[in-house]
Amino acid sequence: MLKESKKTNVYIVEDDKNIREALRYNLIAQGFNVEFTGDGISAIETLLNKTFDIILLDLMLPGIDGLEICKRIRSENVDTPIIILTAKNNEIDKIVGLELGADDYVSKPFSMPELLARIKANLRRNLIKLEKTKSITRKQFTHLDTFIDLDKRIVKINDKNIFFRPKEFDLLYKLMSNPGKVFTREKLIEEIWGFQYFGDTRTVDVHIRWIREKIESDSERPQKILTVRGFGYKSKLE
Repeated sequence: MLKESKKTNVYIVEDDKNIREALRYNLIAQGFNVEFTGDGISAIETLLNKTFDIILLDLMLPGIDGLEICKRIRSENVDTPIIILTAKNNEIDKIVGLELGADDYVSKPFSMPELLARIKANLRRNLIKLEKTKSITRKQFTHLDTFIDLDKRIVKINDKNIFFRPKEFDLLYKLMSNPGKVFTREKLIEEIWGFQYFGDTRTVDVHIRWIREKIESDSERPQKILTVRGFGYKSKLE
């Protein structure tokens, strides 16, 4: 039995009844608390009103698909780890899901031992992330006219709140709290997305573009988040 099982609440979003029931049965057998749904609309409603430890999210759903669910809940700052369950062969769907804020994926058909290992790994990474967050002393600061509050996960420019998705915030905080330090794309993937991230490092570029559009006066000529060509990114020194 997994160490995390007694404390772990899992939410399954899967429209295939056979798969859903198999997941529910096996996870309960491992000691997890399980809730589930078969459609996207009820999934969003539940995820915006209840807290879970991990989400198992199918992409092909009636009503609203898994990618839209991922996008919506991340836009509402729900940062629960998400594992995508997909039977699709198109790699782009997996990459898009990861860029929208998912943490991992498992392709159908999958074995329960593999899925359980992935759940355990994502729970462990999330726990480490929370512990690191608690240990950081620089929780509130202003750099390059950008105010960041780590505890409240707030970003302000000229006293105006700027909305950031969870991964965008984490990436901005990493760069801004280490002014002048250059981070490779691979290092940012490791620290923000987790060492088992299966996407493309170009997702870092996408998130940097989104961040620049929010904090730069001219996102095409950035002055705060700088590109170090052939290497990665850094935040400008004062």
